[in-house]
Amino acid sequence: MKLPRWLKLREADSIRDLDDRATTLVHARIIRRKYFLNKIYAGIYRQFRDTLGDAGETGLIVELGSGGGFIKDLIPRVVTSDILDLPHLDRRFSALDMPFDDGTVDAFFMWGVLHHLPDARAFFSEVTRCLKTGGKILMVESACTPWSRFIYRRFHHEPMDTSGGWALEKTGRLSTGNLALPWIIFYRDRKLFEREFPSLRIVELKPHAPFSYLLSGGLSYRQLAPSFAYPLVKGLELLLAPWNGYLGTLLTIELHKEP
Repeated sequence: MKLPRWLKLREADSIRDLDDRATTLVHARIIRRKYFLNKIYAGIYRQFRDTLGDAGETGLIVELGSGGGFIKDLIPRVVTSDILDLPHLDRRFSALDMPFDDGTVDAFFMWGVLHHLPDARAFFSEVTRCLKTGGKILMVESACTPWSRFIYRRFHHEPMDTSGGWALEKTGRLSTGNLALPWIIFYRDRKLFEREFPSLRIVELKPHAPFSYLLSGGLSYRQLAPSFAYPLVKGLELLLAPWNGYLGTLLTIELHKEP
């Protein structure tokens, strides 16, 4: 099912290739301009910042797949990175082959990145190598709840295939992905993850945001609610928090590296 053409963002007309560098620069403008989306990004970055503790002052903190985001506005010390060469980012490298010595990174942050990675096993092996003991990974991904499945399978260009594996058949920074990949790894195959990566302890799996992200329109569609309604929507989400396991569209994942 497709949403009406009039809901598409004007900027989307200039996007021809999701994996192209120019597309990410368009996304950066959209994130800055759209009120709901900007507030959601800022909230996620604050969540990341609040987990740092002492590492926020002296540790090595890395955001993977930074894209068009603005994490440095809230965490200036973070090393931003992407597989693309982007003018506003610090480093260019693949999350499957990172330029860090063993046991040197205090925290990795990721927002909507895991479900695009072509080989999740290779990724978790690499972050295990790079993280210090006591280091952490914080990810925000698409949730796989009854409500999110209904929405994403009808109105999102990326598939949500709950029968899939840990690897993607095709490769493409944004054009390839499986929204269900975090659910597959941390819910369906949780015992397998714990067996293969025993040093990465699952600290939190928290679904949230039943409406705010959808109403933001994401990176492709117009905002579906007036900007002044954002506090009202967040208040409603707070009231509905006990049912986020059924209604959440985003999922916060926190992992800690243990000895």
